[in-house]
Amino acid sequence: MGTVGTHPHTKLVCVIDYGMGNLNSVAKAAQTVAPAHTHVEITHNPDRIEAADAIIFPGQGAARACMQALTDAGLHQPILKASHEKPFLGICMGLQVLMGHSEENQGVDCLNRLPGQTHRFNLTPYPELKLPHMGWNRIHQTLDHPIWQGIEQDAWFYFVHSYYVQPDAAETIAGQTSHGETFCSAIAQDNIFAIQAHPEKSADSGLRLLKNFMHWPGK
Repeated sequence: MGTVGTHPHTKLVCVIDYGMGNLNSVAKAAQTVAPAHTHVEITHNPDRIEAADAIIFPGQGAARACMQALTDAGLHQPILKASHEKPFLGICMGLQVLMGHSEENQGVDCLNRLPGQTHRFNLTPYPELKLPHMGWNRIHQTLDHPIWQGIEQDAWFYFVHSYYVQPDAAETIAGQTSHGETFCSAIAQDNIFAIQAHPEKSADSGLRLLKNFMHWPGK
């Protein structure tokens, strides 16, 4: 996303690259709404992640493949460390693998940063609905949080997923969406905000969410 500027206070935002997800669109959208003297960089280098002022952790695909990719790239511990220390935005799979365990692929242990489970939708009572849950749907904000600033209640966001998270701590649920059943579509805890939808594909509301994150000090 260009070269790092020479300004002495350039802010570094790293988009974590572990080989899964449309990283260029995420990075481009984040750079578009970033404050002055901000450099958005796609990286799998643990040293750059350590140096970053903020982290975006996107992803798509399957949980087992994601966890294997993180392990193969040596990113498991750097991501966990960053998630305790910096403003941290998880997107789609970057939300799901923050949980302790996922039902996907006959079950897989995840990062366990936010205790909870990732479940597959049960649409048996809703034969008119399909998986994956794909397309536009509303997010009902359940927490007053800086990341929601300027985003209307029940705003539309773009989703592509067949699994949803259920955190152990209900008070961390920042947004809910309905696809048959009502599920957790956003989580906020301390310096972490994570969302099931794809803000980079969610028009004005998604760009506003990314802008809010790029200005957020993480508390």
